[in-house]
Amino acid sequence: MQNAEENKYLGKEQISKLLLKFSIPCILALLITSLYNIVDQIFIGHGTTEGLGAVGNAATSIVFPITLVAVALSGMFGDGTAAFLSICQGRKDTKNAHRAVGGSALITLIASIVLVALGFIFADQILALFGASADNIIYAKQYFFIILSFFPIYMLGYMLNSVIRADGSPAYAMVATVAGAVTNIILDPIFIFVLGWGIQGAAWATITGQIITLIISLVYLARTKTFRLSLDSFKPQSQVLGNIAKLGISTLITQLSIVVISMVCNKMLAVYGANSEYGANDPLAIIGICMKVFTIVLSIAMGIIIGAQPILGYNIGAGQFSRVRETFRKCLTATIVVGLIATVIFEVCPQPIIAIFGSNSQNPELYMQFATLTFRIFLSLITFTCIIKVISIFFQAVGEPLKAAVVSLSRDIVLFVPLVIILPRLMNNINGILWAAPAADIVGIIISSALAALYFRHLGRHDSNQSAQTIALQESHPGVIVTIARQHGSQGKKIGELVAKRLGIPYYYKELTALAAKESGLDREYIKKVNSNDGKESSHELYLTTSPAKYAIEAQDAVLKQIAKQGSCVIVGRAADYVLRNNKQLLRVFIYAPKSYRIKNVMNMYNDDERTAEKNIDRADKNRAEYYSLISGQKWGDPENYDLCIDASLGKEKVVEIIADLARIRS
Repeated sequence: MQNAEENKYLGKEQISKLLLKFSIPCILALLITSLYNIVDQIFIGHGTTEGLGAVGNAATSIVFPITLVAVALSGMFGDGTAAFLSICQGRKDTKNAHRAVGGSALITLIASIVLVALGFIFADQILALFGASADNIIYAKQYFFIILSFFPIYMLGYMLNSVIRADGSPAYAMVATVAGAVTNIILDPIFIFVLGWGIQGAAWATITGQIITLIISLVYLARTKTFRLSLDSFKPQSQVLGNIAKLGISTLITQLSIVVISMVCNKMLAVYGANSEYGANDPLAIIGICMKVFTIVLSIAMGIIIGAQPILGYNIGAGQFSRVRETFRKCLTATIVVGLIATVIFEVCPQPIIAIFGSNSQNPELYMQFATLTFRIFLSLITFTCIIKVISIFFQAVGEPLKAAVVSLSRDIVLFVPLVIILPRLMNNINGILWAAPAADIVGIIISSALAALYFRHLGRHDSNQSAQTIALQESHPGVIVTIARQHGSQGKKIGELVAKRLGIPYYYKELTALAAKESGLDREYIKKVNSNDGKESSHELYLTTSPAKYAIEAQDAVLKQIAKQGSCVIVGRAADYVLRNNKQLLRVFIYAPKSYRIKNVMNMYNDDERTAEKNIDRADKNRAEYYSLISGQKWGDPENYDLCIDASLGKEKVVEIIADLARIRS
């Protein structure tokens, strides 16, 4: 129970100490990534030759959101693999672990090649879609084609970085990223100015940094901790890749939302900029600078709450709601402080920040005028933006993925994108684009604050019943362990109980919840919620991938292994057949029945009408399948995963007799 003891630390140590321990590394990692995206723009902005200065920064601002498509796909498979790897580590599953990494690497490589092909074929259309004009498309192409050509290296490096962190080597992952960033910083001035390669030099410096990151990441694969790659690792497993995609889908959505925002914003700036005194290039260059400075502030805010995720996840599961409130309050306070400091700087003295990126615009006065206006308007409510992101990540951490998506997408997609299109038309000038951000922030903060207030109002309303019942492991003797998986309405629980009585061995079903709560320190009601079959179909699978649910699943797995050490018993549910798969005296049973038979049973048990009974059966079986897939990476109910699949409609007594006889043979 080492993991349980480590987790309990999250429920005892001072919140401030925990935040310092977990949040600072997250902040540093995010800041390094932000720096990677900024250095090109700084050196390009200070260039005086053709293709540099404002027009060069406009070109990189056009290309940057396109690269986020690569980040979105590699992030989905990287973060999804990292989450799946963590699950494999918990269940000591080395088989699926290496296949997850190998399969993800292969699919990432294939996706990158597809992106490269599409990029070269439709380059003009893609660049135009992201705001390229006749003035800057030549330079955008120069930068784009080099960056695009090395998408496979970039995407593989990005994906592997997530895997390395999940393998228990976050410091190594950071070294790989830092090495790439430092290489980029050193080579930028050499390639751009000394060798005279201009904007193409910035691209080559970036690519060289990415190559360094990938090389360091590949070297790590020879010394991994929890998996070993072989040729067999690269054979795609649809079930494994499907689970990885589900676990990483939130990363994909988050990154693609940024792509949509940037695309619409760039396009509108190109249109309205061309009709303004500022021209088409300067507004694009300035908004690119503004967004990248914004990511620095956002990296700090997001690093704080991302670091707090394990603290929040454990304490929400443990029913320690005062610690959840305290953690959120401290994260929110720190975020507000960061946001207010940034706001003061942007409002009072934005010029020094703008000067860092140079300009070399054809009209420096107008350039600085619009840049100052952009920082003061576009970033005026950056504190609100940070709070919205913090609340979104908070909901993800406490097992509310749908609320997290609502908070994030409402501000970015539902509000900001339409406002960027509508406001400049209403105001009939380019400034309307700048006002879209604070307008979206005002509505977004109202929505997110209301959801957060409602959540905390109901948090802890139902008191924990941790001490309501004391349950201990039952005495047993060496012998067969019968695990029973069952379709809803097949009377599998009752059959399991009768088998245990027939054999004279312990029976475990509801007792597992209490035992898992006792061993892990988690709240019994929370663990019960993880196993509930009455969750909403639309969110149950997402919920199972959240941190709190993972803590509960880990606790149950550990208890199942303890029960198995006690000796012969019958265990119903909890994917016990997979968790205990290495036990030599395991009898894995799956109980099924015709749907009409199960509907009749459910109607009798719960007084449901036929339609309700059928709906409940479908929902319960879907949730059980999702749980089993998450735990095992296999298909629930597949006959190959069981020693005996038996039709309950044969009759309860007959089924019990068959299972008991087979159990005696196994003993």
